[in-house]
Amino acid sequence: MLKEPKWKSWIVETTTPLFTPDQCRQIIDAGRRLPPQKAQVGMGKPGGGTDTKKRVTTISWIPFKEMDSMYNQVNQFIQQTNLNHFGFGDIQITEQAQFTEYPVGGFYDWHMDCDVNMAHEPPVRKISMTVLLNDPLEFEGGDLELMSPGKFKKLKQGHAIIFASFLNHRVAPVTRGVRQSLVMWFGGTPFR
Repeated sequence: MLKEPKWKSWIVETTTPLFTPDQCRQIIDAGRRLPPQKAQVGMGKPGGGTDTKKRVTTISWIPFKEMDSMYNQVNQFIQQTNLNHFGFGDIQITEQAQFTEYPVGGFYDWHMDCDVNMAHEPPVRKISMTVLLNDPLEFEGGDLELMSPGKFKKLKQGHAIIFASFLNHRVAPVTRGVRQSLVMWFGGTPFR
């Protein structure tokens, strides 16, 4: 029988902030300078698109050249996190960062960040990361739940949750204010 190494994790929380409040504000400003889009579901596949029964939020994509230092900081962080916790091969930033705003009533129902048929999506998403950008006192609800209802930890501003992209997760409805986050994915060639 094969066993995973004891050091391996599928969910990791930062104990110190990944970004300072000033860096969070810079990311929010960059995200708001870009045209907002209604978020879609289905990763561009048949049956995908805008579906307000599954997802209500606005997003914008932060170009690599817009925040080069942020991307470099995140890349260094995710490489070390992968070595210490996940142990996946071929990890790199494969997509632009997504700035996300969840208004009152905004949510994203249960989903995974990768396709179960990895042939559909080279590069394959292997690691997902969510960073809370605004002060958690500015909103209520909007918790990122992983694997089952009620499994969450309140994030602080600038802190991140990093998890295997194949884990089921959701963002619960926001009941007051606006939740602002940065979402990124890391991956590469299919798992072997």
